[in-house]
Amino acid sequence: MQPVDLALCLAVDVSASVDFGEFGLMIGGLAGAFREADIAAACAAGPRGAVAVSVLFWSSAQEVAVPWLRIDGAEAAAGLADAIDNAPRLPGPGATALGPGMAAGLGLLGRFTAEASRLVLDVSGDGAHNQGRPPGPVRDIGVAAGVTLNALAVLNEEPDLLGHYEAEVIGGPGAFAMSCADYADFAAAIRRKLRREIGGGLLVA
Repeated sequence: MQPVDLALCLAVDVSASVDFGEFGLMIGGLAGAFREADIAAACAAGPRGAVAVSVLFWSSAQEVAVPWLRIDGAEAAAGLADAIDNAPRLPGPGATALGPGMAAGLGLLGRFTAEASRLVLDVSGDGAHNQGRPPGPVRDIGVAAGVTLNALAVLNEEPDLLGHYEAEVIGGPGAFAMSCADYADFAAAIRRKLRREIGGGLLVA
């Protein structure tokens, strides 16, 4: 793969707290975001003209749902959207193993073989960590390796989840956490988050 401005791993919660309908809203919202003209254009707007994106599903176990794809405009972004739409829900529902999910995302970034100006792990979910290695030390490992970790908290089940993500998940240059009320609001929230991440941390209306 040619050098990119950003390598972005999207780590998505598929634990038991995410039911079939919520999974559909989340994945549909994520895919739909990359069909937006402004997001596709932002992917190609940097000095290297492209970003690389992968998608990781995490629960008690983790699976790469979409391997690294280079996004350099609308056609490639649409291909990524189709790949997200068609990704099976693997692994099966389990615990909210946030720390192991983050570690798997960092591992995926560590295996990215091309040159990237920025490395970002984008974590989204609806529950606090409840199994496996704690997220805080995992976050610290990522920050030490030059990764920025951002988060999107879905507050439908745990209204104080944003604080947990701010304390235990996010870190690195320009790191931020956002929230949305429920999965019906996920599509709009992930679009705002991706605009900010792809734009280098700048808040875009």
